[in-house]
Amino acid sequence: MHLTFRQISYFVATAEAGSVSGAATRLNISQSAITESVRALEAQTGAVLFDRSSKGVTLTYQGHQFLRHSRLILAAVADAGRVLKTGSEAVSGVLNLGVTSLVSGYFLADLLARFRRIFPNVQVKVVEEDRAFIEHLLVNGELNVALMLVSNLEDHDALEFETLVRSRNRVWLPAGHNLLAQEQVTLAAINEEPLIGLSIDEMPQSTAALWQSARLRPNFALTTSSVEAVRSLVATGAGVAIMPDMTFRAWSLEGDRLEARSIQGVEVTVDVGVAWRRGSVISDQAQIFLHLAREYRSER
Repeated sequence: MHLTFRQISYFVATAEAGSVSGAATRLNISQSAITESVRALEAQTGAVLFDRSSKGVTLTYQGHQFLRHSRLILAAVADAGRVLKTGSEAVSGVLNLGVTSLVSGYFLADLLARFRRIFPNVQVKVVEEDRAFIEHLLVNGELNVALMLVSNLEDHDALEFETLVRSRNRVWLPAGHNLLAQEQVTLAAINEEPLIGLSIDEMPQSTAALWQSARLRPNFALTTSSVEAVRSLVATGAGVAIMPDMTFRAWSLEGDRLEARSIQGVEVTVDVGVAWRRGSVISDQAQIFLHLAREYRSER
């Protein structure tokens, strides 16, 4: 099997755009070139990577797995070029990095892997704590920078931040659920269902605000600290969940499918970003991390 960089690039563009036409526009090439490339890729891998419909394409379970590896390949190639240009091996020292639990599961690994590939002589010390304690460590100068939820940031006088990803809340539903017939689901309709809650990274406060604004009391079946448990429970029909898009995957670890729908009238987002102490001299290592985080934002 001989896969090309172009095939992988076209596949990632199609997956992220959700349609061949969207990928073609993004890459400024013909739709037929995208279609032929993806078909050749599926033939070479022996896997169906997309489900096709009149509305566009969605990733299959194998497609989701391949997308993860494809993004790593593209990032590694980009990083290799950067290493040759910057002489990054001359950069050393320590980066004290904070992270909150929900963010660590979806953003830390990729950013940290990229940082270490380009700057192998910088020692990275990671502290995972809740948002309030991460803020405390930043203000005290014990952390150089933090990767965290910034939508709930409290100490705006002492901290600066940049948003990397803004993630809207949607309702997760098991395959075949009657609410899937709707493009948007009301909170009142969701309130008729048993709800699976996530207990980490101030998610209870975020979802509670939604219910309070609608003057409804949610019907929680159970609450868990595991996103994968939420995914599995929803996929097997134990309930529905309101979750940020950044955590959505269409398949549980057991291979059960779930889908997501927008929530009518809900515009509140969960924002991931980087934060540091206002007015402080940002170390070279932290500046490098901020630069890579900004590049990551432009790729999302």
